[in-house]
Amino acid sequence: MSEDTQPLLKPRSRPLWTLAAMREATGGRLVGATDGMITGISIDSRSLTAGEAYFAIKGDVHDGHSFVSAAAQNGAAVSVVAEAKVPGLDDDHGVLLVVDDVLGALENLGKAARARCQGQIIAITGSVGKTTTKEALRVALSACGAVHASVASFNNHWGVPLTLARMPQDTEYGIFEIGMNHPNEISPLVQMVRPHVAMINNVAPVHLGAFDSVDGIAHAKAEIFDGLDGDGTAVLNADDGRVGMLSDIARAKGISRIVTFGESEGADVHCDKLVEHAECSCLTATVFGTQMMAKIGSPGRHIAQNALAVLGIVSLVGADLAKAGLALAHLAPVKGRGQRHTLTMKGGQAVLIDESYNANPASIRAMLTMLSAVAPDGRGRRIAVLGDMLELGSQSANLHAGLADAVLESGVDLVLLAGPEMTALRDALHGSVSVSHADDVNALTPMVHEVLNDGDVIAVKASLGLRFGALVDDLLSAYA
Repeated sequence: MSEDTQPLLKPRSRPLWTLAAMREATGGRLVGATDGMITGISIDSRSLTAGEAYFAIKGDVHDGHSFVSAAAQNGAAVSVVAEAKVPGLDDDHGVLLVVDDVLGALENLGKAARARCQGQIIAITGSVGKTTTKEALRVALSACGAVHASVASFNNHWGVPLTLARMPQDTEYGIFEIGMNHPNEISPLVQMVRPHVAMINNVAPVHLGAFDSVDGIAHAKAEIFDGLDGDGTAVLNADDGRVGMLSDIARAKGISRIVTFGESEGADVHCDKLVEHAECSCLTATVFGTQMMAKIGSPGRHIAQNALAVLGIVSLVGADLAKAGLALAHLAPVKGRGQRHTLTMKGGQAVLIDESYNANPASIRAMLTMLSAVAPDGRGRRIAVLGDMLELGSQSANLHAGLADAVLESGVDLVLLAGPEMTALRDALHGSVSVSHADDVNALTPMVHEVLNDGDVIAVKASLGLRFGALVDDLLSAYA
């Protein structure tokens, strides 16, 4: 498991939990104290701050019980540990909350946090753009009230209960991102979250290695409806080819209120006009019959489409639509998801678009469209640096080669590729555009340095396993 290095979203004016409340929620026993104040929840002994509770989660690589003493030294108010691990702990372990299972205790604490919260709860899933949409909704709703949202991409079996357990009691709007790469992952998570609004922003060929078809992915995404009661609302993308299928699944699960967003005629939240700029987008939208304008601070048509969903959700939870629309002007790309940097070259400057966080066919196409909207300076070029898309199963070669049309339509001047799967795209592009291929990011990095000139616009994207974040860091260091 990757250790949590993200801070809580905002400082709290009152304790998040008391030890007594945590003991009651988890069913554990306290050692070394009977009560006390808890300011936050951490699963990382290194970033933990004084007053937080440390949950000694056992991950794929590390067992959190090995860091209980370190957590105590860093000021942990309590460490939540498994009964079976207590005999092996050092004497300087500090206050303990002893439970049968640490992850189970975190889940129970998350459920208790959800039970005490009276705010509006939103759950978001989809194949592409979950985190960006979550961030846009966080920005929009923060203009309207107290918001609690998932940090980074904390959307899995430990990220969702951790986010729930961190939710203050006075939260007015809770936003939860829920992900999956196998069937039956979303359902237990969304039943903890119990949202009032559940959104699927799209369905795309992602994680095909675990599914027979994209229809199978759609059914797995539709598990998000399992946490909605009959009064909840399903929000779907009217432009997605499987919107009808998802609507049918929602109705079969007892969801009567289904709303749509998109550019398609008849969408409940409809884009009337979109003007794209290099640094932002401006749209006119009709939101459940109300026409409004909004500036979206992060560029790209896909970002604007997700902003339609955000505006719809704002209206559904009863927040101030005008304030939320104004707030979206402050939306900014985050690291690995469209963040832009200026590279200082000998003869001028170049622009780096960092899309290194992850990749799949839909997101690479969106990135290429965004790249086409950015004009190089002078004699500069558009350069696409792409790495393998992972977890595509038997369709991998076809899906990689199938990106050729998007590359050519984007007006890219130079394509640099890395990874064994990208040989299919290399072969598909041969003779149509200047293209080079490297085995991995280590071999690719000097190639990028060799071709990069002032005036260029370079966009970088690959699945996490290709480690393209290291390439971005190298460029930022070399051309600071």
